[in-house]
Amino acid sequence: MSFSADTKNELAHVEPEKKCCMLAEIAGFIRMCGSIRLAGGGKFEIVTATEHPAVARHYKRMLKEYFGIDAELAVGQGSGLKKGRSYLLSIGPKNLSEQILRETGILMVKEGMNYISDGIYDGLIRTKCCRKACLRGIFLASGTITDPEKSYHLEFSCSSQILAGDVKKLINSFVDLHAKVSARKKNYAVYVKEAEQIIDILAIMGAHSQIFAFEDVRITKEIRNKANRINNCDNANIDKTLKAAEKQLSWIRKIQETKGLAFLPDKLREVAVLRLENPEATLQELADMMDPPMKKSGLNNRFRKIEELAGKL
Repeated sequence: MSFSADTKNELAHVEPEKKCCMLAEIAGFIRMCGSIRLAGGGKFEIVTATEHPAVARHYKRMLKEYFGIDAELAVGQGSGLKKGRSYLLSIGPKNLSEQILRETGILMVKEGMNYISDGIYDGLIRTKCCRKACLRGIFLASGTITDPEKSYHLEFSCSSQILAGDVKKLINSFVDLHAKVSARKKNYAVYVKEAEQIIDILAIMGAHSQIFAFEDVRITKEIRNKANRINNCDNANIDKTLKAAEKQLSWIRKIQETKGLAFLPDKLREVAVLRLENPEATLQELADMMDPPMKKSGLNNRFRKIEELAGKL
């Protein structure tokens, strides 16, 4: 299973502690993945669809507990590019569909006329616990999270710009969270790409086991990346050392071929011979080989003098 599916399976077993939180979660779920159909006589039918059986069972149970109804659960085929099964929860007029729409802030009244709202009803998310529950319902309906092994990306798919704005506002109501909105071809995406923020959102929703899984992958990636950086740095230092040694050897050989090493003063000749005998040694290693050992800066000064002498030949 995918990381996203594992997260939804865990969240589908989280039970809201309060009735208000239960309603907020139901509202978030229906708002994001529910559709409203006319059932004749001005009545409504609510149909929600999910690819996850655990999620469907979770909301069937919550609807039973909160509203005392037995929503019809059916299994269909996924639509569009999605393959596999789709789990449909249907709530008809006999199962209080209109009452549910009103209590979840979806069916509203203005100037005596019913209308379908396009955002999240503020009255349901006045407290922090209800905001958490609503966010969990929204994620279970339309959220996805990329496997952290590949990248850090959590996203909510929204059907309208207004809804996307409300989801963004809901997420950003929590400390240190900064969700963004991106327009897609047929919808809007509310997303977070920072690993720390994704972990915070998982904690807010109650996916504690997935936090450990996410952190485990993130720590492993950081160790691997650090090892790669160190390895790259070591390789760069080796290349730098070899290039420096090649230059020093070229100066020494030029002097050797034209004047002979006896041309050099004793201190410079000692360094030249040591470099010829240790062509791949670092400057520090050569400095330690001197008798007595000397500082790397002092050895570097002697090589500069050798370079000056070679440049005059």
